[in-house]
Amino acid sequence: MAPVSRFIHLEYTSGIVLLISVVIAIAWANSPFHKFYEHLWHIKFSVGFDKFLLSHPLHIWINDGLMAIFFFVIGLELKREFMEGELSSLQKASLPMTAALGGMLVPAAIYFFINKGTDAAHGWGIPMATDIAFALALLSMASKHIPVSIKIFLSALAVADDLGAVLVIAFFYTDQINFVPLAIGAGFLILLMLGNRIGIRSTVFYLVLGICVWIGFLLSGVHATIAGVLVAFTIPAVTRIDEQIYSSNLRKLSYDFEVDIPERGTLITPLQNKTIQKVKTLSMAAETPLQTIEHALHPWVAFGIMPLFALANAGIVITGDFLSSVMNPVSTGVALGLIIGKFTGILFFCWIMVKFRISSLPEGANWKHIAGVALLAGIGFTMSLFISGLAFKNPVFITQAKYGILIASVLAGISGTIVLKRIAK
Repeated sequence: MAPVSRFIHLEYTSGIVLLISVVIAIAWANSPFHKFYEHLWHIKFSVGFDKFLLSHPLHIWINDGLMAIFFFVIGLELKREFMEGELSSLQKASLPMTAALGGMLVPAAIYFFINKGTDAAHGWGIPMATDIAFALALLSMASKHIPVSIKIFLSALAVADDLGAVLVIAFFYTDQINFVPLAIGAGFLILLMLGNRIGIRSTVFYLVLGICVWIGFLLSGVHATIAGVLVAFTIPAVTRIDEQIYSSNLRKLSYDFEVDIPERGTLITPLQNKTIQKVKTLSMAAETPLQTIEHALHPWVAFGIMPLFALANAGIVITGDFLSSVMNPVSTGVALGLIIGKFTGILFFCWIMVKFRISSLPEGANWKHIAGVALLAGIGFTMSLFISGLAFKNPVFITQAKYGILIASVLAGISGTIVLKRIAK
């Protein structure tokens, strides 16, 4: 359970940092310095030379560049979960994946029904997402007595939800495609797959070719974040040596190290230094590149990229007529989709799976726990903001979507926390 505990603790802490970033963004956007806030994200940055030049405003570099790393880590998590995690077997995956499906279909249907026949109908994907950082943070804050199985269930549900969001972005929120750069990006992706196949484990190899895939997708019109997920699935997930060989060799090296301990002094002997280097090499062979890269990037994503994304995208201007400004089909569709749609979809689809004995509830959990998790899943903050930027070109619709996301996330977070706290008592 140690890796799961570390993951939950990391998401809990990052959720707090993310919340602070949201508060700063809203306060900044409504302060006397609001013009500087708006100007900052439109400063242009250029990378490249001569004709090979990428020049975009700062918010594009964040949304299309840094968020590609965010989706890369999601891809690593998905691959790990499919191989040996909570989605690795039908028995384990059936309940969270079905719950995630219900939590996507019902919110999308509610939004589409409210906005059917309008220019904003294309935003049906906005209320489909769950923000795992916020949800796990509030779940951990609700009570220490929540079964660990519920935290695992929410994590698996959110990961499956992320997979659904990636597929929605790929198939429904991709602009006109330029096939030449797409083919070049696909070529580099094939090279990555071949590298995995022949046993290349160098991080630099996957980094350089991964950037080439990202540039190809960025120039093709297919959203660049899809490149992050696809590259993640090419990262090797096998060790060079198995656990028994590693353990026996480590014992031998440990013995060699102890035998050569000097009687005096603080410095180690040359033989001990050589033994330490062998331990490092042996440990590298016993690790999978996938887990090594995931563990290295996860803190950067959790405490750097996601808070920066929130800072750049959560700056909602709250005026005196805020309540009247949120009374529009977009805000209403997003808010109802996240609050009612997520709760209804997750709870109903879970009930069907348990009713027909296809799955069972997580160990130690009851329907009140599932209801609390279904409410927390209505916090769609990061991913919902991201999809709203893809769904709409009209800034008015984007602002209205942000209103709905903010209101729904606050209400879902409060109601879910209250339900889970009452269960604990």
